[in-house]
Amino acid sequence: MSQAQTTATQSTQPTRSAASGLRRTRQRTAVLDSLDRYSTFVSVLELHARMAASGSTVGLTTVYRTLRDLERAGLVDTVREGAGGRLHLRRRAGRHRHYLVCRDCGHGQPVNVDAVARWADRIGRASGFTDLEHTVELSGICAQCRPATEDALRTAGPALAS
Repeated sequence: MSQAQTTATQSTQPTRSAASGLRRTRQRTAVLDSLDRYSTFVSVLELHARMAASGSTVGLTTVYRTLRDLERAGLVDTVREGAGGRLHLRRRAGRHRHYLVCRDCGHGQPVNVDAVARWADRIGRASGFTDLEHTVELSGICAQCRPATEDALRTAGPALAS
């Protein structure tokens, strides 16, 4: 076997990522590569549609399962959207983050995770809880979307009043 064939064979075999403990598979690589193209939170359906449009054969169920695994491994941050769905963003920093997410465009602004952790710890101690875990969801309308939202409310205002 030539050196080129050996290298190609080695690079296609699933390996474990030391950082996440997950096996490196074609599907996980495809999902992570697609997530890397987004700078805002994205839904599973949007992500899958973009992957399919670029020729990926990864199925929708696999995308759901892969995102769940990547979230558990700390490689993806996930927040809930207003309709109850989940939005995903590739984690750029090595640790858990909290975000303030725009309900209109999906832009995620990281918030000070230390302040949130201190607040959660303080609540836990005051309540007598230990081994505390927390989920914090903050959403609003970002500065770029606010003018459009305010215009829409002004336009709809008279119609809502009747």
